[in-house]
Amino acid sequence: MKTLTVNAPAPLRLDKYLIQQYPSLGLGTLNKALRENKIKLNGKKQPLATRVQRGDEIRLYLRDEQLAPPAVPGGPPFLQARCPAELVYEDRQILIANKPAGLPVDGDGPDTLLNRILLGQYRAGGWRPGEGFAPALCHRLDTGTSGLVLAAKTAEAERLLTGLIRQRRIEKTYLCVTFGRPQPPTATLGGWLLKDSARGRVKIVSSAQPGAKPVETRYRTRAASGRLALLEVELVTGRTHQIRAHLAGIGCPILGDSKYGSNAANRELRFKYQALCAWRLRFPKLSGPALAGLSGRTFYAPEPWYCAQLLEGRVR
Repeated sequence: MKTLTVNAPAPLRLDKYLIQQYPSLGLGTLNKALRENKIKLNGKKQPLATRVQRGDEIRLYLRDEQLAPPAVPGGPPFLQARCPAELVYEDRQILIANKPAGLPVDGDGPDTLLNRILLGQYRAGGWRPGEGFAPALCHRLDTGTSGLVLAAKTAEAERLLTGLIRQRRIEKTYLCVTFGRPQPPTATLGGWLLKDSARGRVKIVSSAQPGAKPVETRYRTRAASGRLALLEVELVTGRTHQIRAHLAGIGCPILGDSKYGSNAANRELRFKYQALCAWRLRFPKLSGPALAGLSGRTFYAPEPWYCAQLLEGRVR
C-alpha cells in the first residue's frame, strides 16, 4: 500500500493527480483499481473526477510494479501513437478532435485519442512532458463511436468546459443508423438508466429505483432504407451507453452494436463498430476570454460513410 498526502497548489482531479505522481498509471488501470476498491481518498472510495486539494490523503492498494515507471521503447507512450489527432478546431485554450471509430479515447495502450492529441501538441511545440498543463479530455466517447471530443489545453479551460457539460449547456447531437425504423419517426424517450457494472452494461427501466438515474433522449428520423433508418439523436442527459440502450429498448438497436444490437444483422451488413457518430456540438453564448472562440458557435464532424450509403439506398 502507498499513502500519498496531496501537495497540489490548486484543486486537481484525482485521476490527473495520480497520473502526475505515477506516470505508469493509465486511466484503464485507475478505473479497474477504483472498481476493485483499491483507491481510497480520505478513507473513502470516490470517483476519479473528484477534486483533491492540499492535505488530502490518498491510499493506493497497488503492487510496486504497477507504480514503477514503464520500460517503453522509444520514450513516452504518446510518441508511439499512430498519428496526431485530426482537429476540427483549436485555439490557445481548447481543441476539438474528431475521433475515428475503434480508437479508445484513453487507456493503457499507446494509440489512444489522448495520446494522438499529446503527439500533435508535442510536434507543434505547444507542450512538453512535465512542463505546464498537459492537454486533458473533458468528456468521453465509447471506443466504437466516432466523432467530436472536447479537450482542454489549460486548467481554466478544463474547469469551464467540464462545468458547461455538467450543466448540460452544450448541445450534443449524434448521427446513427438503426436496425429497424423507430415509430413514431420523431420522439423523446425517457426513463431511468441502471448500470450493471459486473457485465459492463446498462438498461433502461420505466420507474425510479435505487441506483438508477433519469435519462432523456430525443431522436428524429432523417431517412429510411429497407430495414434501416438514419437518425439525428440529441442527448438531453449524458449517461453511459444512453443512446445505445435507449434505441435498443424500443426495438431499434444501432447497427454494428455488438453489446445491445443484433449480431446477425451486424455480420450480414459487415459492421464492425456501431454506426454512431458524435456529429454536432453547439455552444451557448459565453462571457469571458477563455472560451471566446466557442461562444455561440456550432461545430460538425464529417458525416460518416454509412450516412451516404443509406441515403442512396446502398445499404438496406
